[in-house]
Amino acid sequence: MKSFLKYTLATICGLVIFTFIAGLIFFASLLGMAASGSSTTQVKDNSVFVLKMDGAVQERMEGDTPLSILLNSSDMDVMGLEDIVASIKKAKDHNDIKGIYIEGGLTEFDSPASAQQVRDALKDFKKSGKWILAYADNYTQQGYYVASVADTVILNLTGMIELKGIGGKREYMTGLYEKLGVKYQPVRVGKYKSYVESVTRKDMSPENREQTEAYQQGIWKHMLKDMAESRSRLTAEQIDQMVSDSILTFASPADYLKGGLVDALRYPEEVKPTVNRLLGADLDDDINQLLLSDMIALPTTDEKGDEVAVYYAYGEIIDQKTSMFSTEHNIIGKETVDDLNKLADDDNVKAVVLRVNSPGGSAVASEQINHAIKQLKAKKPVVVSMGGVAASGGYMISSNGDYIFAEPTTITGSIGIFGLIPNFSGLVTDKLGVTFDGTKTNNYTDFEENLILSKDNAQELKFMQTYVNRGYETFLSIVAEGRKMTRDQVHEIAQGRVWLATDALPIKLVDKLGSLDDAVKKAAELAKLTEYHQKNYPAPAPWYEDLMDMGQKKDSYLNGELREILGELYQPLLNARRDQQRNRLQARLPYLLNF
Repeated sequence: MKSFLKYTLATICGLVIFTFIAGLIFFASLLGMAASGSSTTQVKDNSVFVLKMDGAVQERMEGDTPLSILLNSSDMDVMGLEDIVASIKKAKDHNDIKGIYIEGGLTEFDSPASAQQVRDALKDFKKSGKWILAYADNYTQQGYYVASVADTVILNLTGMIELKGIGGKREYMTGLYEKLGVKYQPVRVGKYKSYVESVTRKDMSPENREQTEAYQQGIWKHMLKDMAESRSRLTAEQIDQMVSDSILTFASPADYLKGGLVDALRYPEEVKPTVNRLLGADLDDDINQLLLSDMIALPTTDEKGDEVAVYYAYGEIIDQKTSMFSTEHNIIGKETVDDLNKLADDDNVKAVVLRVNSPGGSAVASEQINHAIKQLKAKKPVVVSMGGVAASGGYMISSNGDYIFAEPTTITGSIGIFGLIPNFSGLVTDKLGVTFDGTKTNNYTDFEENLILSKDNAQELKFMQTYVNRGYETFLSIVAEGRKMTRDQVHEIAQGRVWLATDALPIKLVDKLGSLDDAVKKAAELAKLTEYHQKNYPAPAPWYEDLMDMGQKKDSYLNGELREILGELYQPLLNARRDQQRNRLQARLPYLLNF
């Protein structure tokens, strides 16, 4: 017995000691990775920035943390637009970086405007006299659009280019809900407010078809124009004709070469000698490569002059953070208001650029953020830079800026409000035989149950429509005040209509077509700054906060797996789930814009 107790105690002590030592090693690893992550890149002479365009590009990365690296959750298949554009600028200004090698892959941008921003940054890079070379086994449409700016575009001898134009289909679930006995009751203002159509119609409304075709055609024409300018052998009309005449995805690589879409066909190992020749090096010399992660760690110039803050507001606008939203970045009403108030009170910040990339969301949170921007604007200039989408609630929070910039392919407008209430009476009562009865003290004590479970709810819907109408009038007033227009002038171009930025410019929804850099310059000009530097907000959370949030990270990894499994069904199913938990009053775009 004594021996048993001795060995048992020894085992327990060993486990305790092992756990303690393992914990020390774990935290030492985190600290070591944190230190290494903060180290700067050393650039060798005759270096090349290798921009691997393979994966999803989103507005901003929250930053790789030691914990995410340790859990193998961080790789470069997700990239931040902010990081890519900044890295291209660094490469332009650094004397030891001689060129950019774009390695194409399965690139997915969150919007055409994001792809355009990368392309414009590369176009600006070429002004330095440095070269750009692009190669891919296969080019996606947006990947080719970006790569077409290169001096030389190379494709694998067995590769393909997925140029096919812009369009797509949207799911209409009304027929399914009819079979189930479920009816969705839309309460909206604006004939173009099409979010509700996927559960109330079986096809596109004429109004939605009109606005969708308008922005799709506008984006495609802009892409054709840009590609034709870079591919000097081709006109926009010729590229458009090639896409219309056949499925280019299935064309022979020799046809791409003959048609002028690429300059050469090569196997991967045959590209290195081309890079060496551009560097003026021997063909067998090693190439000094800098990846995106290296460029991110490359220090920028010293911060001189006054500060212009760039505040990133991207994602869906929600009232408060909840677990169902934990896997994606969102604009959280209260947090954003608090951040803007801090910028207003920070005497070091002389001007603010609000970078908006949002389809909207909660009308209540949007109005609160708009109010905070008005208070901020009373103290210092506020300039808005629109990303891929700044529509509905995203436009509401933009409308009070002193000046609004948008990319030519930005989707904006969608000034409208809606509510969407499911009614289950056909399923619960007609099909399942469940009936309801009860008592109440006032006429509308049970209005929520009636909206969802009763067929006789016309009066409740009438009150709901009044509520939505009031929200729309508030939206019109906000835009009219911010854009210095009358209520009727705003209503004429509102009604939920989505506008491409090039069409939004002449109707005064935006002030100028331009980039984030243009917005920063304008903010400095309005603040009368002669010397200034840019600082981005919100700052990435400290790496150690991951330790307090491991459960949420697990949700994020699972979310990625579900996205892979469900494919195109992922977003509609996710939105159907979220609709039940959103604020009653919504100012947002349809589930998916067809790019």
